[in-house]
Amino acid sequence: MEVGIVGLPNVGKSTLFNSLSNACAAASNYPYCTIDPNIAVVEVRDDRLSRLAEIVQPEILTHPTLRFVDIAGLARGASKGEGLGNLFLSHIRGVDAIVHVLRCFEDETVIHLEGAVDPIRDLEIVETELLLSDIEILERRIAKLEKVARTGDQHAKKQLEFLSSIRDDLDKGKGYRAPDGLDPELDELLNEIRLLSLKPALLVANIGEDPDDDVTRARIKACECAASARNTVCIPISARLESELADIEEDEAEELLKEMGFHASALDRFVRACYDLLKVITFFTIKGRETRGWTVRDGTCVRDAAGKIHTDMKDRFISADVIGFEDFVRVGSMTAARDMGLVRTEGKHYIVKDGDIVLVRFGK
Repeated sequence: MEVGIVGLPNVGKSTLFNSLSNACAAASNYPYCTIDPNIAVVEVRDDRLSRLAEIVQPEILTHPTLRFVDIAGLARGASKGEGLGNLFLSHIRGVDAIVHVLRCFEDETVIHLEGAVDPIRDLEIVETELLLSDIEILERRIAKLEKVARTGDQHAKKQLEFLSSIRDDLDKGKGYRAPDGLDPELDELLNEIRLLSLKPALLVANIGEDPDDDVTRARIKACECAASARNTVCIPISARLESELADIEEDEAEELLKEMGFHASALDRFVRACYDLLKVITFFTIKGRETRGWTVRDGTCVRDAAGKIHTDMKDRFISADVIGFEDFVRVGSMTAARDMGLVRTEGKHYIVKDGDIVLVRFGK
């Protein structure tokens, strides 16, 4: 699962990325400092794993992860190739979700391409470029389908009508969200095209080091209203502060946060929000030396979930022993759980639930 960090140049994308990963991505005061996307794998902390570790006492404890991609800054005209826009838009097309970083801090030493700080204007610029890029992609696909549809091909006609309706909505500035129960053929088509404006997104209000400043509060409020209008969330973060905290000891970091008026690091909440944005769940394995959390999309069958652990488990799947997290913690062992009839044997079509502990049985 990949989350793309996007925004205009010099809004703090790479600084946020550095705070997440300690990867030291370039974060300099000039446009397009980032050209090739930086990638970091970040743990999603799950307290349930710690509780399992207390019971199982594994040698290795592995949390689920997300991949964050630091994508170069977009600008007006990106959809027409301005500022290497076509290249940068192609990087966004490959991710599963988007984080819009919105500059809410004032700093005369950090230039702003638009001349003044206005997070909502910046958001609308980026959204417009994503929308225009999608319209161009749809126009090209529609032109091809029109030729095939004229031959009487029913599949082409069906796809043409579907994509034309989406194009018309985007032309009017409307968003599009695929309905539940969408025809599998059309769902596959959407997945193939990977429209940017359809990707789930959340907002980050990148603030300075004074969260109680009147101007900062007003900008955060504006970002929260924008998020609400888009049915998502906004998380205020001081990317610069978080990047500095990543380099010092935990006790010192907590003390510094208190001194500066922050109650706690926002990074854990941000990572968790990204995880929830993707509509994924966590299941656990506790067999052997390692206790581990695995990420799958909500609605995944247990056979496909087994494939996350190892492809052999999917290809040679027989069944899975499953117990819910709370039941396991309550009884304290798989042996006791089996004796109490809490462990279920499930077939390949079973839909994995968040918190399931799964033991896969597969052939040789």
